[in-house]
Amino acid sequence: MEKIIEVMNLTKKYKDLKAIDHLSFDVYKGEILGLLGPNGSGKSTTINCILSLLKFNEGNITIFGKEMTPDSYETKSKIGVVFQEVAVLEELTVYENIDYFCGLYIKDKTARKNYVNEAIHLVGLEDFKKFKPKQLSGGLLRRLNIACGVAHKPSLIFLDEPTVAVDPQSRNNILDGIKTLRDQGATIVYTTHYMEEVEILCDRIIIIDKGNIIAQGTKQELKDLTGIEEKVTVEIDNLEPNKIEDIKKLDNVKEVNYNNNTLLITYKNGKSNFGNLLHYLNKENLVYNKIYSERPTLNDVFLELTGKELRD
Repeated sequence: MEKIIEVMNLTKKYKDLKAIDHLSFDVYKGEILGLLGPNGSGKSTTINCILSLLKFNEGNITIFGKEMTPDSYETKSKIGVVFQEVAVLEELTVYENIDYFCGLYIKDKTARKNYVNEAIHLVGLEDFKKFKPKQLSGGLLRRLNIACGVAHKPSLIFLDEPTVAVDPQSRNNILDGIKTLRDQGATIVYTTHYMEEVEILCDRIIIIDKGNIIAQGTKQELKDLTGIEEKVTVEIDNLEPNKIEDIKKLDNVKEVNYNNNTLLITYKNGKSNFGNLLHYLNKENLVYNKIYSERPTLNDVFLELTGKELRD
């Protein structure tokens, strides 16, 4: 597959701290790559280095086969960036904002008009063309932010948590728009803390922590890394500690947690886990309200690989 981005041995230091430590990865044409990591893991630093917004200490970055530098204006014209912080002009309307940002790259007025209208349609802002940003809800404002970043039809798009603090309707609209951009041929680098979005959107995922890649692959490849085969949740009141210890000793049990009358059992690879648990509960005459089994999610993978402790 054609490589759109090549990052080779990227290292970024802040005095004695290595924010990025010899990071290497590729992004391929037409894919949505999920770049994930806890707060402070190095995601934003990596993106800023790729875009030549930050100087780095070691390594090499190429985009579209050319070395990326601060004055790579031709390359930058093919890139769209939507940062987490909304960046639009308060004194301009929705249409004027998108036209302004698109005009930085598209000088032909007829072509630009078509591009602007297509971007408005992409994010569903047809009824808000004459509104100014202060008149928009949070979800509409984020959709405007996306339209401003992609109106010039970039081949490569960076989306940094574009659905933060929006309602479900706006989130669905944004996710549908991202799929449309990919279907139209764009390559997308996507960062988010919402693992369900990664499940829906991303073709491949890289998880970084402390400036290093700790895992990468497809959704299924990452799930296979954890060794978690199954999770079983049981709603059961007043489960005694000795019963919890018994359950920990059942075949293939990896971890058991009991909080707020909810029993969560994580199993390693194995068979008949659900049946064995039911047999134990019935044998001990333990009454439960609800019980269900599910496969591990990307959220489980993320916590397994990066830990469950709080981050700043």
